[in-house]
Amino acid sequence: MHEFRMPALGADMDAGTLVEWMVKPGDAIKRGQVVAVVETQKGAIEVEIWEEGIVDSLAVETGRKVPVGEVLALLRAPGEPAGAAPARPAPAVPPPAASAAAPAAPPVQAAPAAVPQAGRTRISPSARKLAEELGIAIDSVMPAEPGGVVSRTDVERAAAAAKAAPAPAARSGISAAAGSGISAATSAATSATTSATTSVAADWHAQMRKAIAAAMSRSKREIPHYYLASEIDVTAVTDWLVGENLKRSVAQRLLPAVPFMKAVALALREVPELNGLWTADGFQPSPAIHLGMAIAMRGGGLVAPAIHDADRLDLDAMMAALRDLVTRVRGGRLRSSEMSDPTVTLTSLGDQGVDGVFAVIYPPQVAIVGLGKVVERPRAVGGAIVARKVVTATLAADHRVSDGHRGALFLAALGRLLNEPEKLR
Repeated sequence: MHEFRMPALGADMDAGTLVEWMVKPGDAIKRGQVVAVVETQKGAIEVEIWEEGIVDSLAVETGRKVPVGEVLALLRAPGEPAGAAPARPAPAVPPPAASAAAPAAPPVQAAPAAVPQAGRTRISPSARKLAEELGIAIDSVMPAEPGGVVSRTDVERAAAAAKAAPAPAARSGISAAAGSGISAATSAATSATTSATTSVAADWHAQMRKAIAAAMSRSKREIPHYYLASEIDVTAVTDWLVGENLKRSVAQRLLPAVPFMKAVALALREVPELNGLWTADGFQPSPAIHLGMAIAMRGGGLVAPAIHDADRLDLDAMMAALRDLVTRVRGGRLRSSEMSDPTVTLTSLGDQGVDGVFAVIYPPQVAIVGLGKVVERPRAVGGAIVARKVVTATLAADHRVSDGHRGALFLAALGRLLNEPEKLR
């Protein structure tokens, strides 16, 4: 019998709310299958399982907040006999002893977990609560993406649409005074709805910031950071990208971030001590490069889910992966492996006008790469002063694992690759 436990979906998560089971006892499961939906401060996450077997029993009912590491379900191998249901914690106060004359009560059977029916929309608990507070019919709210989970953002969008909808014309028999009264009542209701939306959104953001603060405080407290910066000439790669995109249809064009992502992934091959995790046993280098991409969430906040095997993707596959990831971040449809698998993170604030970003390492990772905006600077080339496109690349790394010399080699490799764009394909 194998215990399937609540995974840690990031350093800022200590518990999650089980929104829905996607399996039931007796179901055969395979590696990579989504078996549950868990809501965290950063949205509803589809939890995958990386074992094959048969669901023996479900230990947690939907709607419950579950700490990281707690058993969610028991799995058995094919052919293994079914086991007893997992023991429930004893109640804090024991019930009074039954009278000797009273007949023994039949054992209580755990109710089977609800299995999603075809066409049923999944709703996160906080979205349902927000809908109740705003007076929105939750069944009428659709997720941002087909098959996604209805999130707080979806409810807020529905509330805004309801607010913007024009009121039906007053019937001719209603006096002007009555019309004014209706208008005043509508205005008051709208104001109350807006106030409730603002209050709940503020509370959600406060909880998210609290979780992020805990993770970043831990990072600065436990990780001896060192920082490096390098101004890299990116004229070659930006000019190449312009020419490449001119050959493509609008739908097939590459974003400027894509060749930078590939260059970071390839440079990590040359300095592998920046790619991995710090565990209780020390540094564990990763054989794969799963690049965490910092992406802004709709409504505020950041997540950094993984693009798996980023060094092995060509630019078209990288572009498709990035587009898919951004769409699902905004739609609240991330998977647990994307939240737990990053081995290094890349953050870019160039589109916000920032020249350089010195980021904080996201534990248990040991490095984070930052990119600023591409700007023109005067450079000496062949004895002449010319305008060149440059970007400030930064590295924050864990001094327990690497040192400034190795970090400098990484930035040098990154600069070399960005000046050889034909190698990024």
